[in-house]
Amino acid sequence: MNRYPIWKYILILVIVIFGFIYALPNIYAPDPAIQVSGHSAALTIDDAVLKKVEQALDEAGIKHFGGELSETNVTVRLYSQDDQLVAQSKVQEFLSEDYVVAVNLAPTTPDWLLSIGAEPMKLGLDLAGGVHFLLEVDTQKILQDDLKSIERLFKTEVRKANIRGVHIDREGMGLRITVDSDEKRTQITEILRDSVPEMDYVKLEEEGKFIALANFKGSYISEKEDYAVTQNLTTLRNRVNEIGVSEPLVQRQGRNRIVVELPGIQDTARAKSILGKTANLEFRLEATPEALSTQKELFSFKNEDEQARFGGAYLEKRPIVKGDSVTNAQLGYDQDTGLPQVNITLDGNGGTKMHRSTRNNVGRRMGILFIEYKTRTNVSTDENGEEVRTFTQIPTEKIISLATVRSALGKSFVITGLDSPQEASELALLLRAGALAAPMGFVEERTVGPSLGAENIKMGVDSVKIGLGLVLLFMLVYYRVFGFAANIALVANLFILVAIMSAVGATLTLPGIAGIVLTVGMAVDANVLIFSRIREEMKNGAPNQTAIKSGFDRAFVTILDANITTLIVAAILFAIGTGPIKGFAVTLSIGIVTSMFTAIMGSRAIVNLIYGGRNVKKLWI
Repeated sequence: MNRYPIWKYILILVIVIFGFIYALPNIYAPDPAIQVSGHSAALTIDDAVLKKVEQALDEAGIKHFGGELSETNVTVRLYSQDDQLVAQSKVQEFLSEDYVVAVNLAPTTPDWLLSIGAEPMKLGLDLAGGVHFLLEVDTQKILQDDLKSIERLFKTEVRKANIRGVHIDREGMGLRITVDSDEKRTQITEILRDSVPEMDYVKLEEEGKFIALANFKGSYISEKEDYAVTQNLTTLRNRVNEIGVSEPLVQRQGRNRIVVELPGIQDTARAKSILGKTANLEFRLEATPEALSTQKELFSFKNEDEQARFGGAYLEKRPIVKGDSVTNAQLGYDQDTGLPQVNITLDGNGGTKMHRSTRNNVGRRMGILFIEYKTRTNVSTDENGEEVRTFTQIPTEKIISLATVRSALGKSFVITGLDSPQEASELALLLRAGALAAPMGFVEERTVGPSLGAENIKMGVDSVKIGLGLVLLFMLVYYRVFGFAANIALVANLFILVAIMSAVGATLTLPGIAGIVLTVGMAVDANVLIFSRIREEMKNGAPNQTAIKSGFDRAFVTILDANITTLIVAAILFAIGTGPIKGFAVTLSIGIVTSMFTAIMGSRAIVNLIYGGRNVKKLWI
């Protein structure tokens, strides 16, 4: 009685060895480091950049070692985490604004562990330090833009149908169409239902007037809101990837908010300028002198010298192509003048439009209009007294280039007229990453310093040590030999938990450490139930071996029920929570599974090895 087959012992041993090996990388503390990457993919990261970084650190008197060069960045390790921010500032000054310098943590895991895929857990913002932003997308803006387009379409369709006496006005997020007869209203409604099926139509009569109210369908509103948030989410991820942040978090929160966490970035202003900035280009032909005022617009030049010289220029209202046709944009330099430029590549449709327009207008000048949007946050109160934030984009439109078309252009050409490499690099990044579908503003922002992250790690590790030590001591004193078996299972549980989190790439946060501490307590809870059941069986006169078997078997159902309910709660937390709450839920979920394995199978295997198949006179429990 109380014997496992040999395969069960082998399975348990293999799982414990797996836990030990894949948890091992976490004992190798990463080195504080700085990471240098280009503002644009066009910038070459080579050995010369590495030497400049090391030179800047030497001149600043900051000790360093282990410079590493990859295709996209340079990493230099430091001896002290306190030197990171100073090193970041000095290197940034030395390299100019063409490069992004971020603080980072360089791994020290041995190669033999890396070769089998064993890596340390990733650290969240609260442990690694960095910046946290909560952005809110103004989804109403995209609906308002749609409403303007539909209003123009309505008026066009009404003119085509030659219906007189129609008044179309915007009313909230819908249109109010007023006519003088029910026949006209029916005719207009039928026309509009065919051309704009995404709206519902309601008929009213007021003071002898026949009215049709056209409002967006609920399904269409949800679809457009999802599109705006999803597009902004994609654009933000592209921008974060472009600036070379390691292990960023960009995810949706709720209906119209996006959380962005950038571990290792301490310059909030720079991060905000990249994430929240909206810029676009329009390529327009210069208006001819005989063009009507309704067909042209006057714009000033971005370059002050050109503005003083020409005083602005008229461009046609209708653009040839816009920035959303750009598929690639890279920073470059003019071979003759050395001035910065942006090498543009258009998609197939944009290239066709550009070729057709320039082919027919050789000799005319084409202007490149740079449109930069600044977001203004408007705070108001709704009828329920709740604060409502809306965001208005205020455009600044300047001509950055006005050059004569010498020959037909294709889908690849060059933009000049930019003031600095930094401006050209940023423009290339914004065009390459894509435009924002709707304006958004910063609702919340905070910075977590690397020193605070190190303090959080120390406190978290100390809490695990203290909790584990007290539990081990209690179990050993109170349950003796059985407590010894539970302690071995508990330590194995900790190894397996950390190994799984490392293997699946889970991010460890401060709440995640709290989940580990909770798991330590919950892991022995199952053993307490089992051991209490064994004591009860012994008091009822059961033989020692029978008491052991009955204790493990009969407590299993209770343990399973308790852990399943906790696992359901953890799943709900993960589904509806964000950031730290998800970290806690992940740790708790994995901990529940591993603790059930070690408490039921692991501790029983040890008890079986000690007492199984023997004539036991007394149980030390």
